[in-house]
Amino acid sequence: MSSVESGSTRTAITLLRCGVVVGVLYLTTGVVQGFVRDGFDFGRHALSHLANGPGGWVQTANFAVCGLLVIGAALGIARVLQSRAAGWLLGCFGASMIAASLFPADPVDGFPPGTPPGVPTTMSTTGLIHFAAGGIGFLALAAACFVVARAMSRQKQPSMARLSFISGLAVLVGFFAPVAIPVVWAGIAGIWFAVVVGWAWLALTSTHLMRRA
Repeated sequence: MSSVESGSTRTAITLLRCGVVVGVLYLTTGVVQGFVRDGFDFGRHALSHLANGPGGWVQTANFAVCGLLVIGAALGIARVLQSRAAGWLLGCFGASMIAASLFPADPVDGFPPGTPPGVPTTMSTTGLIHFAAGGIGFLALAAACFVVARAMSRQKQPSMARLSFISGLAVLVGFFAPVAIPVVWAGIAGIWFAVVVGWAWLALTSTHLMRRA
């Protein structure tokens, strides 16, 4: 292996490590905040709402840093899997997280303290952009799963192909199906499901491609 090839391999592995750690970083930072922030309820509030109120900068930074890490992982996956489509789609997911950091979700249902109880009947422009960024981001994440599934299938990796395809379906169902159920806890549970599945898929895919690299 030439020094150029060796350097390229090291770079790809470094980028893929971003995909291994980003989910743990995002969830750990969010869950710790959820336990220590007054008024936050995991059954009524999404992690996005942590960007509001005193200390909200922590979740804002969490979104921005993790968005950059996802983009790094996207570059690594594109290199090793040789799929520009997978890289672009996953990069779009990362960009949506950065957009979410710039446009926080609206306060809701008693959080932060002082916010009226219940779901607001209106949405601010900032909140609408945050919601749109989330929808686009999760669509891109699901599409990335499907593209990776196709690439893995072509490269005779049936187990990873099935994992990626099922993960893509799970992300779609988790994020969008609760929209049809007018119950707050269902929507929150769906988002949690989509987020956890998405991060787990990215970690497993990145680990698999690191071994190949």
